[in-house]
Order: sequence, then C-alpha cells, then structure tokens
Amino acid sequence: MTLTDFSTLTPAYFNTTLQAQLKAAYARQESVATRIDAATWANTVLDLDDATEALGHTWGLANHLQSVCDTPELRACVNEWLPKMSEFSTQIGQDLRLIAKYEALQNTPLSTEQSKVVANALRDFVLSGARLPEAKRQQFADNEAKLAQLEQTFSEHVLDATNAFEHHCAYASDLAGLPTDELDARAAAAKAKGKTGYLITLHAPSYGPVMQYCNNRNLREQLYRAYATRASELNDAKHDNTALMQQIVTLRAEQASLLGYDSYAHVSLAAKMAKSPAQVDDFLLDLTNKAKPGAELDLQLLKKHAREHLDIVDLQAWDVAYASEKLRVAQYAYSDHEVKQYFQEPKVFTGLFDVIEQLFGVRFVPQATTAAQVWHPSVRLFAVETLGNEGSTITGYLYVDPYAREGKRGGAWMNSFTSRVGNPDGTVQLPVALVVCNAAQPVGDKPALLSHDDVTTLFHEFGHALHHLLTQVDELAVSGISGVEWDAVELPSQFMENYCWEWRVLEQLTSHVDTQAALPRDLFDRMTAAKNFQAGLGMLRQVEFSLFDMRLHQDAAGDANAVLAKVRDQVSVMRPPAFNRFAHSFGHIFAGGYAAGYYSYKWAEVLSADAFAAFEESGDALSPAVGARFRDNILAVGGSRPALDSFIAFRGREPQPDALLRHNGLSV
Repeated sequence: MTLTDFSTLTPAYFNTTLQAQLKAAYARQESVATRIDAATWANTVLDLDDATEALGHTWGLANHLQSVCDTPELRACVNEWLPKMSEFSTQIGQDLRLIAKYEALQNTPLSTEQSKVVANALRDFVLSGARLPEAKRQQFADNEAKLAQLEQTFSEHVLDATNAFEHHCAYASDLAGLPTDELDARAAAAKAKGKTGYLITLHAPSYGPVMQYCNNRNLREQLYRAYATRASELNDAKHDNTALMQQIVTLRAEQASLLGYDSYAHVSLAAKMAKSPAQVDDFLLDLTNKAKPGAELDLQLLKKHAREHLDIVDLQAWDVAYASEKLRVAQYAYSDHEVKQYFQEPKVFTGLFDVIEQLFGVRFVPQATTAAQVWHPSVRLFAVETLGNEGSTITGYLYVDPYAREGKRGGAWMNSFTSRVGNPDGTVQLPVALVVCNAAQPVGDKPALLSHDDVTTLFHEFGHALHHLLTQVDELAVSGISGVEWDAVELPSQFMENYCWEWRVLEQLTSHVDTQAALPRDLFDRMTAAKNFQAGLGMLRQVEFSLFDMRLHQDAAGDANAVLAKVRDQVSVMRPPAFNRFAHSFGHIFAGGYAAGYYSYKWAEVLSADAFAAFEESGDALSPAVGARFRDNILAVGGSRPALDSFIAFRGREPQPDALLRHNGLSV
C-alpha cells in the first residue's frame, strides 16, 4: 500500500488536485443519475463512491494539515475551497434523480450491510433538503454553504486567539510552586522565542500546570481571564465569535424549519440513538439529581480547605484547579505531578500496545519514516498487524501526532485518512487513521512525561482508532466509524479509558523518569482511592455543557450566554465569573460536529461502562475471550447495523446505567 507523500501537499497541489477531482465527481454524479439501465449496487453506489472517495480523501488531507500545521497559505486554500466542497456535498444530497436510484435499489438483492447503506442514504437525502420544493432547496443549499464558512471561521478565531496570548515572567519566583520540570518547559518555550525567563501560553500543556500548581494568585487570575475570554467581545475584536455563534445557531434553526422539524435539536437526533430532545433532557437531569449532592459536598470541602489551609477566603474560578490539587494531596497523599514522573511516553505506548494485543489480537509495529512521509518530525507511523494462527497480516496503518505546538489546534482527536473498502477484484483497501494529541513536548534529554489525564486521553483516542482500523465491513459508507450513530461513536473510546485504572496495566506502562521503577502499588492505591475525587463536580460540568448545547439548539432566539446562565441556574453548584465566555471557544458544538450532540459523551459512557462491566464480571479485565467478543460484535461491524443491536449482541441485553454510577462513586 502506498502511503501519502506529505512533501507534495502544498496549497498549489490541493488547488490542482481538488479542481480535477471535483470535476470528475460532478461528471460521475451526472453519469449515475442519468443512466437508463436499472439501478444496481455497482452502477449506483460503487460508481459514486469511486469518485467521491478520492475527492473526500484529498479534502480531508487539506483540512487535516490546516488543523496540525496551520499557515496563512494553507488557510487561504481551505477557505477558497470550502464553499465549493459544500456546494458539491449539498448538490449530491439534493439530487432527486439519485434518490430515485437509491429507492430502486431497495427492490434489488442486497446484503445486510448494503441495505443499511441504502437506508442511511435515503434518510440523509431527506435531511439534506432533497424533498423540499425547488426554491426552498436552494435556500437550504445556500444556508449550508454559509454554515460551513461560519464554522470554519469560528474555529480559526479560537486558534488565533489562543496563539495570540503570551505572558513573560522574568523570574522563577513569579512561578513559585510550579514543579521543576514544568519550570524548565516554560524556560525552554522562552528560549525558543529568543527570550530569557519563562513563557506561558494558553495552550493546555503550558496553561494547565500553571493554574494547577502556581502559588501566584494574581498570575492565575490574569491567565484565567485571558483563557476564559478567548474569541469573545471581551478580548481582541478581530477574534470575536459572538456574532458568528448567533448566526450559526439561527441558520441551523432555519434549516430545521425548512425540513419541517421543531428545532435543530430534533434534526440532530434523527440519526442518533436518542429519540427526542425530551429524552436527552430527562437523561441529563437524572444524572444531575444523582451527582448534585456529591458535587455540593465536593465544593464545601474545597472551600473549607482553601479557607483553612491556603488563606483563600473567597474561592474564585482561578483558584479551583490550584486548591483542588492541594486538597487532593492533603486527602490522598499524592499529586498529579508525582504520578506524572512515572508516565514516560515511550513506556506508555508500549503498555498501550500490549493491552490492545492482549484484548484484540492486533499489534502496532513502528515504521521508519522519511521527512516526506509525515507532516511534522514528531509524528510516528505504525503498521497495524492482525495476528492469526498462520502469522500476522498488515490490516491498516496509524499515524500519531502527540505534542502541542504553535499552529496546531488544541484538544485531541482521531480522524480517518482512508476507510476499509472491498474492491471488485477481491482485494481490500486498508484503513488508515491518525491520532492527534496535545501533550507537552520533551525537554532536554529526557522523554516526554504524560499526566494521567494525558494517558487517559491517549487510550480514548486509540479506542476511536481501533473502531476505524479493526472493521471487517467492506462497504464504504458503513465501514469503521462511518454510519455509526453519533451518540454511540464514543463507546469504544470511553471503554478504553477504563484500562488507565487497572493495576496490571499501569504496572506495565509506567517507569519513573529518574529511577526507572514501576509505579508503586501504594501510590496506585492512593490514586484509586482518589479516582472519584470531585466526581460530582466533574459530572455536573459535563451535564452543564450538554444541556446548554441541547437547549441552545431548541431555542435559536436565545443569546448563548443567557441560555448557558439558565442551565447553570438549574445544575451548577459553583458559578464562573460573569466575564467567563466559555461558549465562545466551544468548538465541539460550533465547529466540531457535536451540535445538539454533546450529550453523546455521557450517553456513550453508559454504554462503555456497561461494556467494561462484562470484563469485570469475567474476572479478567484483559480477557482475550471477552475482548474477541467486543471486537467481533462492536469494533468489527462498524456502522453496518444499529449500535443498539451491536451492544446487545455483545452484552446479551440492553445497556444499563448501574456500572456508570458505580464507576463514578454515585451508586445509591
């Protein structure tokens, strides 16, 4: 299999290639739509896939590179092509001639996977406005183009606002309390910019440790204000997302109205497991009721500790991470920084790969790369080998981009470069995925150190990658994560997080950066005792985000900050300051595909906790037999059947919330 040569992927290449591929895709659309012979799977679905997959692959590469190596030239290229790609997608989705072809396919012999593809396509035609009168179809198409550009601009504003902030400290005393390795990282950041002293940015590996460990309360407040007002009217006007947010929500509501839905939330749920906004609301409020007593106690203990031991009598938002770390040390005699010394990045990857091999019978083999085969020197490439009785077979490839850097979007994600597809000649196109994280880079001659949260994030994203890479489905539209309901797509990712709390796993993936000793059992026991430290506050935070998202997309006329304030009135136990503009950088719902779907994280957590309970019940969290069942019934089938059917096939029953509540220490 020939992998991508990234050295060729210039804006000029994208302009030339996208132009040719878009022209070919339009021609193929017309050819398929105007055929006079009877519709077949081959002359309809496969013919369309042949042209649109190549176009989507190139477009995906352009967007990927902008997210990890943003430059003005690449950004201009993506923005130039965004309306053209949006127009093509909408035109395909609204082609009544293609609908007729797909409807005809329902009366032809199809496999189970093919039937699912056709059913999904017919649903998506409707959701693309294909059944609307001509004038409304055009209005719908115009709105889609506007939304694509608004969402792109929203994301760019957040990245630019994050990159724009730097704070320089001349003296180490300004950062008293910061661990030595974190101080060294801030000094290295300053040196890289030609400065002395210490440099702090709003990127997570820089901002987070300062907020957690630094004794300088005034500095914490200054950083918090900068972070909490990013991309808002309270900061640089050229990055302000206020108007964009309202335009996005208003246009989504208009799309829903055109389609005959009560709100965009109803549109979003048309392709998800949850059936109505009311069902989601009930689900989230039930979690609120179970979590709120614990959250109130969490806050009481935090305020008490801050008052009695830290001389903070009026606990503020910029004190929470700092005071929480001090309280954790006091209650459980360990700190995040102490634990971090055991998570050397190379050892973590080795342990992660061992877990995956034991569970699912696949191995990740490092590949030597040239500069042309990766988009940044720190990127790694792995071949995915499936193990069998007669040896191993390469069944896919994975790129990993682990570190934060300037020009790279924050957060962590998994994307697919290519999907598994069965070719007419009997061969298979292998899936290729990428995992992107934003951990701190190595400093000096020591390996990168990961926090336990970083490790959990890595396991999470590998869960998504496994869902994509281990599929056995050959039909493009339901292969891997394609076609999986959005509120079930987090099942494998959140399932993998459980292994970050298994002693047998942590024992194997830890090695102290100085002594090389594995994580001591007594430290693990203290971590486990503290696992549900502030679990109530954490649960309410996610419920707050989810309810805000769902209600904003039911009440398009509402100001985002006002909607969020009402949600906080109902569920929060600690309000952020009035200047907090969290929504202005909430890329998940305004630019990341989770609109009226952020609840999916908690919804899928019920599924993932219940799935992991099957391993617990077997007596072996690394049981190869249960792992094979999970692989075969969930990972391998991708989107070829409803997610609920896949869960029942694995678990033998519908999901139950008991395990989630137990794992969070919230069982009644």
